[in-house]
Amino acid sequence: MSFFAILLALMLDQAKPLGRHNPIHEGMRSWARWTRQTLDAGQSHHGWLTWALAVLGPALAAAVVYGVLWAIHGLLAFVWLTFTLYLTLGFRQFSHHFTAIRVALESGDEAGARAALARWKGGEVAELPREELLRQAIEHAVVAAHRHVFGVLVCFVVLAAFGLGPAGAVLYRMAEHVSRRWQQTAPMAGDSDASRQAALTGWHWIDFLPVRVTALAFAVVGNFEEAIANWRQERPASAGNDAVLLAATAGAINVRLGGQLAGAGSADDAGWEGASSRAPQLAHLASVVGLVWRSVLLWLLLLALGMLARFW
Repeated sequence: MSFFAILLALMLDQAKPLGRHNPIHEGMRSWARWTRQTLDAGQSHHGWLTWALAVLGPALAAAVVYGVLWAIHGLLAFVWLTFTLYLTLGFRQFSHHFTAIRVALESGDEAGARAALARWKGGEVAELPREELLRQAIEHAVVAAHRHVFGVLVCFVVLAAFGLGPAGAVLYRMAEHVSRRWQQTAPMAGDSDASRQAALTGWHWIDFLPVRVTALAFAVVGNFEEAIANWRQERPASAGNDAVLLAATAGAINVRLGGQLAGAGSADDAGWEGASSRAPQLAHLASVVGLVWRSVLLWLLLLALGMLARFW
């Protein structure tokens, strides 16, 4: 059931991507905002209570609905599973930004590429040199692909193995959203730093396994030796989750990445140096696209093999 639900959700996302301001995501933002304003009283345990309600509450609700529908009929549970994955996955939620940058650069419109990257990041990039523009586009694309696709899949598969249906996908999406929003937005009246710190810590541990699975997948479908070498040589000062992902990506497509991920919800410094690393070039944008799609096919193949082994 999980394999077909994922496949159908990915197909629906390609055919009918969710708009940026769709009612479901607006409701998610309102829920996270309400819990913070209501429960954040400033102390550490209040921050964790706020985070738990904002993140674990929707995940538990998704699992309960799945269990009820499964008890009624398996087809209803499958529909709920597919619908939830459709809401939480999303190639098209980020790919149009990357495509706009790539098309602009290929047509020689560097100003258009800068404008597209600025819209994506939400910051000013007019003074960036071309190499830095390419580097930031690659980094944001890789992190977005992980957070919108591969990270969701890892959490979904892990919790679905315990009979919790789409709870893992909802857990990952809510944890990522809460961490990003509570870090980037200015605290409103009644908000404190306790909930922000809880969101950052909770997100780090929830993403700890998924980001390493994604890094390993990129290594398998890319330059494995270089990816693993970059991963192992990662500097202690940049041991964050995003740094692990970018280290593997840099080796997988043989490009030099590094610098702060502005606007990506992380303050990790992800720099690597090595004789085999190369400056970002336009051709690396196509390499990133190929890397992501090969990883998707790897995931689908593994899920299909798992489904066959189960019924063997």
